[in-house]
Amino acid sequence: MDLELAGKVALVTGASQGIGHAIAERLANEGMFVAISARNESRLRELASSIETGGGRVLVYPADLSLGHTPAGFVAAAMQQFGRIDVVVNNAGATKRGDFLALTEQDWADGFALKFFGTVRLTRAAWPHLVAMRGCVVNISGVGGRTGSAEFTIGGSVNAAMLNLTKSLADRGVADGVRVNAINPGSIITDRLTLRIRRFATEKGISMEQAEQLLPREMGISRFGTCAEIADAVAFLASTRASYIQGALLDIDGGLTRTL
Repeated sequence: MDLELAGKVALVTGASQGIGHAIAERLANEGMFVAISARNESRLRELASSIETGGGRVLVYPADLSLGHTPAGFVAAAMQQFGRIDVVVNNAGATKRGDFLALTEQDWADGFALKFFGTVRLTRAAWPHLVAMRGCVVNISGVGGRTGSAEFTIGGSVNAAMLNLTKSLADRGVADGVRVNAINPGSIITDRLTLRIRRFATEKGISMEQAEQLLPREMGISRFGTCAEIADAVAFLASTRASYIQGALLDIDGGLTRTL
């Protein structure tokens, strides 16, 4: 299926690993020019080299997007390099798990600084360019924003804020010609999930292989998801095939979320 993305420009945050890495690769494979950002410059360079080997064009922008001035700098660099912005994928940001009473003020500040406020600042800086191209925003949130859990109070709160932001920006986007949607990944195979499986294996006194089979069943799903599955959904939402999808909150979680 031709998604008609070739020649368009996408900004992808948190692109040095995991879901963001897969998204940047997928969009580049569709013929998009990609501007990638994260704090780990060496991993960004490795990704850029891989994309360029395949004939793609990449802008590497190593930065901490939790700092107030960096999102606007990322947008300015992309405009200087490519002259347009069609898609913004807000993926950066991880939050600390743990006992609510043990989490510090700094843990909470850090949790919102990158994932939420980084998204706000990057989207705000890119918005006029998205309006000009009738582009779109895809926010990578998480299922914790829809279903609360005791050990994920920061992440759940940040993700819930992301989902409300998505709906609010989508409302504005109707008038401005910008589509805004969000994806809620469930348990996706990344380094963070590997750590969670290892902790589960230790608690149960079982092997990693056994834990990989048992943990999904305890969660009520058949398997873990892959980064490629999230990237495929982003590519679709970024395309004209999804032109009537606005303000959608798409759960990609194997059926983990059972609430309306």
